[in-house]
Amino acid sequence: MAAEGGGKEMNEIKTQFTTREGVYKLLTHSEYSRPNRVPFNSQGSNPVKVSFVNVNDQSGNGDRICFNVGRELYFYIYKGVRKAADLSKPIDKRIYKGTQPTCHDFNHLTATAESVSLLVGFSAGQVQLIDPIKKETSKLFNEEVRPHKTSTRLIDKSRVTCVKWVTGSESLFLVSHASGNMYLYNVEHTCGTTAPHYQLLKQGENYSVHTCKSKSTRNPLLKWTVGEGALNEFAFSPDGKFLACVSQDGFLRVFNFDAVELHGTMKSYFGGLLCVCWSPDGKYIVAGGEDDLVTVWSFLDCRVIARGHGHKSWVSVVAFDHYTTSVEESDPMEFSGSDEDFQDQIIHFGRDRANSTQSRLSKRNSTDSRPVSVTYRFGSVGQDTQLCLWDLTEDILFPHLPLSRTRTHTNVMNATSPPAGATIITNTSSNTTNGNNSGASTPGINSLSTALPRSNSLPHSAGTTTANSSNKPSAGGGGISSGIMDSAIATGVSKFATLSLHDRKERHHEKDHKRNHSMGHISSKSSDKLNLLTKTKTDPAKTLGTLLCPRMEEIPLLEPLICKKIAHERLTVLIFLEDCLVTACQEGFICTWARPGKVVSSF
Repeated sequence: MAAEGGGKEMNEIKTQFTTREGVYKLLTHSEYSRPNRVPFNSQGSNPVKVSFVNVNDQSGNGDRICFNVGRELYFYIYKGVRKAADLSKPIDKRIYKGTQPTCHDFNHLTATAESVSLLVGFSAGQVQLIDPIKKETSKLFNEEVRPHKTSTRLIDKSRVTCVKWVTGSESLFLVSHASGNMYLYNVEHTCGTTAPHYQLLKQGENYSVHTCKSKSTRNPLLKWTVGEGALNEFAFSPDGKFLACVSQDGFLRVFNFDAVELHGTMKSYFGGLLCVCWSPDGKYIVAGGEDDLVTVWSFLDCRVIARGHGHKSWVSVVAFDHYTTSVEESDPMEFSGSDEDFQDQIIHFGRDRANSTQSRLSKRNSTDSRPVSVTYRFGSVGQDTQLCLWDLTEDILFPHLPLSRTRTHTNVMNATSPPAGATIITNTSSNTTNGNNSGASTPGINSLSTALPRSNSLPHSAGTTTANSSNKPSAGGGGISSGIMDSAIATGVSKFATLSLHDRKERHHEKDHKRNHSMGHISSKSSDKLNLLTKTKTDPAKTLGTLLCPRMEEIPLLEPLICKKIAHERLTVLIFLEDCLVTACQEGFICTWARPGKVVSSF
């Protein structure tokens, strides 16, 4: 077992790590890979990706895993923390010639023990719909046609970068390409034998949406052109109403999917953005990319609220942990007790996530209950082979509010995979946002309290925060259900800290110096600057210091709770499950990390 110290041990591959919940342990017998377990020579290959689905098998072992390694695609029963992996018996295995799988996604609505619908995107641009249980290939989209002894793809010739079923749909799916285009398909329709003709539906700042003109309905239903360069990844909001896209031009763009309208944008510190994810309640988006940072963006306020620095290279995956969160009830009084008093107040919720969620909803909606707030947990992996875990805490989300006495509940939500619309409960006021978010009740940033923030963030002076307080939230188009977009009120903060004040200050100044020494100063004049940016073509060189891309010193800088080297090759997968988290590296090894207390005795 590898130790967790520093110095010479920094380059060791870690097999366990510790958070406030306890110890996460690598289960070596639950490792999935090609049957020969030989490390894959990943040079020139597309990233290893992993997809999960539960088929509701009556045996109680309904989890299935799909992963691609080079030209190969595997489909196994996933035994997780329960039993060792049996690599000799894949349910389905496919080897492709002339192209490689790049991404895949299961339809969770239609999955049964007898049949699953799996979409697979490829490096040559096509998309396959297969059933790995029946071992069938039912349809091929954007396939090659040969009109005159030469083959060509009629829809898009570039690599598929991301493919996902539309939330709540059994037939619609969305595909993005390295060309910067996205296409909406229906599995019931054909793609036609001639090139599609498009008609402009909507156009905006650096994006356009076209419909397909034809006498009969055919694929693609819609064509989105987003940004410049490759569209690297997209993600639907938990309720499926909004779509977050990250592109090689460094922009996060959030769209109202049904209205095909732009809701808001954000620019990376530099370089392209590679990955994106939503918080379980749809209030926050985290993006990562070539600036080695994770950036937290508020959906309600349409602005960057924090950055996290822990990786030494590009961030390849970001993901929220739906099962671990710290829910707090706050007393409207100052804390005057000891740490022991604080610990005495810890309550562990039961195993049933649904019941727990309902009880928190009841408390939130009750007029006589104390405000309920949440600390978000998310993770990231990168090309530096490191796994980082982060806590997004109250003093980051609501820096203008004073500290108060909090009662912390550590809630490890144990349940099956969360439904598409699942939410984690946050404290909210009675005000809701419908349509335009300009009426949101979340106030602007004021001076920080003189009390030290209790989180894994770096402190900033009151002067810095005051200078940034003139930046008003932009008004975004499109609405979302009031249950998800209730504006938050917090009166408590997390009682977690990863660094001493002295260490955090020194590290912060050092990082600011390194990242800012070559950047010229561009003044920001609140909403006037932002309005100008949205009306004219955005110049990336002129976004630094605006709401699109605040300077490093203008917003909190998060420190990771843990940052561990866990692989020899770059990491390409991070998925949080009920009793474990799953990572994968480019060598083709898919690793299972048991959550604290979840290791089965047989291991």
